[in-house]
Amino acid sequence: MILWDTPRVHAHIDALANAIAARYAAANEPPLLVGIHTGGAWLAQALHRQLQDTLRLDEPAGTVDVSFYRDDLARSGVPAQARPSQVSTSVDGREIVLVDDVLYTGRTVRAAMNELFDYGRPAAIRLAVLVTRNGRQLPIAPDFPAEMLSLEVGERIKLAGPDPLQLHLLRSPPPAHDATNRA
Repeated sequence: MILWDTPRVHAHIDALANAIAARYAAANEPPLLVGIHTGGAWLAQALHRQLQDTLRLDEPAGTVDVSFYRDDLARSGVPAQARPSQVSTSVDGREIVLVDDVLYTGRTVRAAMNELFDYGRPAAIRLAVLVTRNGRQLPIAPDFPAEMLSLEVGERIKLAGPDPLQLHLLRSPPPAHDATNRA
């Protein structure tokens, strides 16, 4: 089910771009945008296009794939869709705007920060997210939040894209009734 259509997603991207532009308008050096695969990478590209002239962004938006940095790697293994990360410049002393589509437990963002430190020591990492939802397990909060959603058990949200970008609400089916396991 489409929760946000393309115009609504782009309205939220505009709001994020405006907040990031305001934060870095007087900065000596523009931030480096880095998106978390896949939805965050799509958003980072969209933000980069909007901010390129305003903030004088010279480097392309980077991407990180946290597959090898997840805290459940030993349990679930490497996903088949693992992609290489691409950060085109040193992050040493740079402000980074880490971009993700949905902030849920905080574990994906933690893994992305761990990976970024493999590229160097950033001056700061700021977080921009399209949606913040309930269910946080780590003390991670966005610096640039677009919207907070409260979901029910069995519901999740996913950004579909890259063209068109739409936010989908997915519902897990209720557990099947097991007739052999009656109390």
